[in-house]
Amino acid sequence: MTRLSFFLLLAVMASALYLVNVQYESRQIYSELDRARSQARSIETDFERLQVEKRAQAAPLRVEKLAKEQLQMRTVTPAITHYASYAGAAASAQRAADPASAPGASAVAGRIP
Repeated sequence: MTRLSFFLLLAVMASALYLVNVQYESRQIYSELDRARSQARSIETDFERLQVEKRAQAAPLRVEKLAKEQLQMRTVTPAITHYASYAGAAASAQRAADPASAPGASAVAGRIP
């Protein structure tokens, strides 16, 4: 009987130590979870603040103001619009529209040589 009592005493002590260890680990994990949640809230707050700043920086009036002041840009009007053309493109467009002027074409349109 003494052996059984001694074995039961060891089992109770081992389970008590295991219980203390599990509670300690549980508290550590809970405190880590609390820190992670706090950090997540902080990150979400920063993200929202940055989104507001981004919208403020991209406001059309602000962009236009910066373009005028820093880049010396001005709004487009027909008076200052310049159209660029390529001389070769104009000549090829004219040849495509008038097949008689193409090289090798006969002088009389519609005449088969």
